[in-house]
Amino acid sequence: MVVSAIVAVGKNLEIGKDNQLLWHLPSDMKYFKEITTGHHVIMGRKSYESISEKYRPLPNRVNVVVSRQTDLLIEGALVTTSIDKAIETAEAAGENEVFIIGGGQIYNLAIRTGLIDRLYITWVEANFDADTFFPTIDFTDWNMVSSIERKKDERNAHDLTFTIYDKN
Repeated sequence: MVVSAIVAVGKNLEIGKDNQLLWHLPSDMKYFKEITTGHHVIMGRKSYESISEKYRPLPNRVNVVVSRQTDLLIEGALVTTSIDKAIETAEAAGENEVFIIGGGQIYNLAIRTGLIDRLYITWVEANFDADTFFPTIDFTDWNMVSSIERKKDERNAHDLTFTIYDKN
Protein backbone atom coordinates (compact mmCIF):
# COMPACT_ATOMS: atom_id res chain seq x y z
CA MET A 1 0.00 0.00 0.00
CA VAL A 2 1.21 3.51 -0.85
CA VAL A 3 1.16 6.09 1.95
CA SER A 4 0.71 9.56 0.47
CA ALA A 5 0.54 13.07 1.83
CA ILE A 6 -1.54 15.64 -0.01
CA VAL A 7 -1.14 19.32 0.78
CA ALA A 8 -1.31 22.84 -0.66
CA VAL A 9 1.50 25.13 0.46
CA GLY A 10 2.46 28.77 0.02
CA LYS A 11 5.95 29.84 -1.06
CA ASN A 12 7.23 29.47 2.52
CA LEU A 13 5.48 26.11 3.12
CA GLU A 14 2.55 27.86 4.81
CA ILE A 15 -0.56 25.69 5.20
CA GLY A 16 -2.81 27.37 7.76
CA LYS A 17 -3.58 29.96 10.37
CA ASP A 18 -5.91 29.71 13.34
CA ASN A 19 -6.84 26.16 12.27
CA GLN A 20 -8.10 27.37 8.86
CA LEU A 21 -6.82 27.21 5.29
CA LEU A 22 -5.14 30.36 4.01
CA TRP A 23 -6.95 30.55 0.68
CA HIS A 24 -10.06 29.65 -1.27
CA LEU A 25 -8.88 27.87 -4.42
CA PRO A 26 -11.66 25.89 -6.12
CA SER A 27 -9.25 24.25 -8.58
CA ASP A 28 -7.17 22.87 -5.68
CA MET A 29 -10.30 21.64 -3.86
CA LYS A 30 -11.42 19.88 -7.06
CA TYR A 31 -7.96 18.29 -7.40
CA PHE A 32 -8.00 17.18 -3.74
CA LYS A 33 -11.43 15.61 -4.19
CA GLU A 34 -10.44 13.81 -7.40
CA ILE A 35 -7.27 12.38 -5.87
CA THR A 36 -8.70 11.30 -2.49
CA THR A 37 -12.22 10.12 -3.38
CA GLY A 38 -12.66 6.42 -2.73
CA HIS A 39 -9.70 6.25 -0.35
CA HIS A 40 -8.95 6.44 3.36
CA VAL A 41 -7.95 9.95 4.46
CA ILE A 42 -6.02 10.40 7.69
CA MET A 43 -6.12 13.68 9.60
CA GLY A 44 -5.67 15.07 13.06
CA ARG A 45 -8.66 15.97 15.19
CA LYS A 46 -8.15 19.71 14.79
CA SER A 47 -8.03 19.36 11.01
CA TYR A 48 -11.22 17.33 11.09
CA GLU A 49 -12.92 19.98 13.21
CA SER A 50 -11.74 22.73 10.84
CA ILE A 51 -13.73 21.19 7.97
CA SER A 52 -17.10 22.88 7.51
CA GLU A 53 -19.82 20.80 9.19
CA LYS A 54 -21.67 20.41 5.89
CA TYR A 55 -18.65 18.55 4.45
CA ARG A 56 -17.90 16.40 7.52
CA PRO A 57 -17.11 13.61 7.26
CA LEU A 58 -15.55 14.10 3.83
CA PRO A 59 -17.93 12.27 1.48
CA ASN A 60 -16.97 9.14 -0.47
CA ARG A 61 -13.86 8.61 1.65
CA VAL A 62 -13.15 6.72 4.84
CA ASN A 63 -12.31 9.47 7.33
CA VAL A 64 -9.74 8.41 9.92
CA VAL A 65 -9.07 10.89 12.72
CA VAL A 66 -5.93 10.65 14.84
CA SER A 67 -6.36 11.88 18.41
CA ARG A 68 -4.70 11.43 21.78
CA GLN A 69 -8.22 11.24 23.27
CA THR A 70 -8.79 7.51 23.72
CA ASP A 71 -12.54 7.91 24.29
CA LEU A 72 -13.24 10.23 21.34
CA LEU A 73 -16.16 9.20 19.13
CA ILE A 74 -16.91 10.96 15.85
CA GLU A 75 -20.00 9.98 13.92
CA GLY A 76 -19.08 8.85 10.42
CA ALA A 77 -15.34 8.63 11.12
CA LEU A 78 -12.91 6.11 12.54
CA VAL A 79 -10.78 7.36 15.43
CA THR A 80 -7.29 6.04 16.21
CA THR A 81 -4.59 7.11 18.62
CA SER A 82 -1.68 7.04 16.16
CA ILE A 83 -0.82 7.48 12.50
CA ASP A 84 0.56 3.93 12.47
CA LYS A 85 -2.80 2.54 13.65
CA ALA A 86 -4.61 4.66 11.06
CA ILE A 87 -2.39 3.25 8.29
CA GLU A 88 -2.88 -0.30 9.61
CA THR A 89 -6.67 0.25 9.54
CA ALA A 90 -6.52 1.31 5.89
CA GLU A 91 -4.26 -1.59 4.95
CA ALA A 92 -6.51 -4.10 6.73
CA ALA A 93 -9.44 -2.75 4.68
CA GLY A 94 -7.55 -3.51 1.45
CA GLU A 95 -6.66 0.08 0.64
CA ASN A 96 -4.10 0.54 -2.16
CA GLU A 97 -3.28 4.20 -1.35
CA VAL A 98 -3.99 6.08 1.87
CA PHE A 99 -3.80 9.87 2.15
CA ILE A 100 -2.51 11.94 5.04
CA ILE A 101 -4.34 15.26 4.71
CA GLY A 102 -3.18 17.28 7.73
CA GLY A 103 -2.63 19.14 9.83
CA GLY A 104 0.83 20.38 10.56
CA GLN A 105 1.61 18.01 13.46
CA ILE A 106 0.39 14.97 11.54
CA TYR A 107 2.37 15.91 8.41
CA ASN A 108 5.49 16.57 10.49
CA LEU A 109 5.27 13.25 12.34
CA ALA A 110 4.58 11.24 9.17
CA ILE A 111 7.46 12.79 7.25
CA ARG A 112 9.93 12.80 10.15
CA THR A 113 9.31 9.08 10.75
CA GLY A 114 9.61 8.15 7.07
CA LEU A 115 6.02 6.95 6.58
CA ILE A 116 5.39 8.83 3.33
CA ASP A 117 5.95 7.15 -0.05
CA ARG A 118 4.35 9.82 -2.27
CA LEU A 119 3.76 13.57 -2.01
CA TYR A 120 0.99 15.45 -3.79
CA ILE A 121 1.96 19.10 -3.34
CA THR A 122 0.02 22.03 -4.74
CA TRP A 123 2.42 24.96 -4.79
CA VAL A 124 0.49 28.22 -4.31
CA GLU A 125 2.53 31.03 -5.83
CA ALA A 126 2.13 33.55 -3.02
CA ASN A 127 3.25 34.31 0.54
CA PHE A 128 0.79 34.16 3.42
CA ASP A 129 0.62 35.07 7.09
CA ALA A 130 0.52 31.65 8.77
CA ASP A 131 1.02 29.84 12.04
CA THR A 132 1.15 26.32 10.60
CA PHE A 133 3.70 25.05 8.09
CA PHE A 134 4.46 21.92 6.11
CA PRO A 135 7.80 20.37 7.09
CA THR A 136 10.87 21.12 4.99
CA ILE A 137 11.51 18.33 2.50
CA ASP A 138 14.93 17.28 1.19
CA PHE A 139 13.87 16.82 -2.44
CA THR A 140 17.09 14.93 -3.27
CA ASP A 141 15.25 11.95 -1.74
CA TRP A 142 12.25 12.41 -4.10
CA ASN A 143 11.57 12.08 -7.81
CA MET A 144 9.05 14.47 -9.40
CA VAL A 145 6.71 12.36 -11.55
CA SER A 146 4.21 15.05 -12.52
CA SER A 147 3.92 18.83 -12.65
CA ILE A 148 0.93 20.78 -14.00
CA GLU A 149 0.75 24.57 -13.88
CA ARG A 150 -2.54 26.41 -13.52
CA LYS A 151 -2.70 30.19 -13.94
CA LYS A 152 -4.83 32.34 -11.66
CA ASP A 153 -8.28 33.17 -12.95
CA GLU A 154 -11.56 34.73 -11.82
CA ARG A 155 -12.15 31.90 -9.29
CA ASN A 156 -8.56 31.19 -8.20
CA ALA A 157 -6.60 34.19 -6.94
CA HIS A 158 -3.14 32.61 -7.29
CA ASP A 159 -1.08 30.66 -9.79
CA LEU A 160 -0.82 26.99 -8.79
CA THR A 161 1.44 24.08 -9.66
CA PHE A 162 0.15 20.57 -8.96
CA THR A 163 3.12 18.24 -8.39
CA ILE A 164 3.55 14.59 -7.49
CA TYR A 165 6.77 13.21 -6.03
CA ASP A 166 7.66 9.58 -5.31
CA LYS A 167 10.28 8.68 -2.72
CA ASN A 168 13.54 7.37 -4.23
